[in-house]
Amino acid sequence: MSITKAQKTAEILTEALPYIQKYSGKTIVIKYGGNAMIDEDLKQSFAQDIVLLKQVGINPVVVHGGGPQIGNMLKQIGKESHFIDGMRVTDSETMDIVQMVLGGLVNQQIVTMINQAGGRAIGLTGKDGNLVQGKKLSIKKQAADSFPPEIIDLGHVGEVDKINAGVVKMLDADKYIPVIAPIGVGQDGTTYNINADLVAGKVASALCAEKLILLTNTPGVLDKKGDLLTGLDKDKINVLKAEGTIAGGMIPKIQCALDAVNDGVNNSVISDGRTPHAVLLELLTDRGAGTLIY
Repeated sequence: MSITKAQKTAEILTEALPYIQKYSGKTIVIKYGGNAMIDEDLKQSFAQDIVLLKQVGINPVVVHGGGPQIGNMLKQIGKESHFIDGMRVTDSETMDIVQMVLGGLVNQQIVTMINQAGGRAIGLTGKDGNLVQGKKLSIKKQAADSFPPEIIDLGHVGEVDKINAGVVKMLDADKYIPVIAPIGVGQDGTTYNINADLVAGKVASALCAEKLILLTNTPGVLDKKGDLLTGLDKDKINVLKAEGTIAGGMIPKIQCALDAVNDGVNNSVISDGRTPHAVLLELLTDRGAGTLIY
């Protein structure tokens, strides 16, 4: 290494020092999904980020998705995927596939990836230790004015009822990195497929996390010119929704981030998971890497 390159490395470490001190001992919940889970280079940079955070005394908790992987597996067995309002209709057969893919294949791939990077990751589903206690989610659709709303049955699709934070705290205390698949369990033992953003937000709230990072396939919230917006609070978000700047699939993601902040998380970030080392850029540099919601 040349002296110039070594000095540059030293400058980078010096820049990161105040952020390492700020977040030391704090919990950061990261929702991992999108391109960051598919591209090999991005997968490696994500694993390195998580291991580095743990090494410097920060407690990362990973909650992952896996929608495309589920879709591919269903296709392989000849089962067609059906969606209502962006949510996968999950009958009993589909739920078995969801558990196999999220709780087995995807979860263990992420665990192995982090461990190969030098970390100590442990894979969990929400069923382990009743970590994610869920309940059935139903959608109401307004029928004609003279009729009551139609109740849409999504099968085993659920929402979070309660998070058992003690399971994650125990792993954090033993220097492990929890990797959580968004599968919940009801009081009667029913298994539920739950949106990963929603689980990440609720886990962050239950842990009183310092920050929630939602990795996506976009730079963050963009204005109508395509420029990145940041520093958003509830009032600004309501204005952006009303004028149509925030629309479609970004609405539930923003709401998840805002709910976490309202429940005690210091701030949330919607960040571009297509950027190498997006987590480190957000946490340990002056630049940041997405839309901050506080």
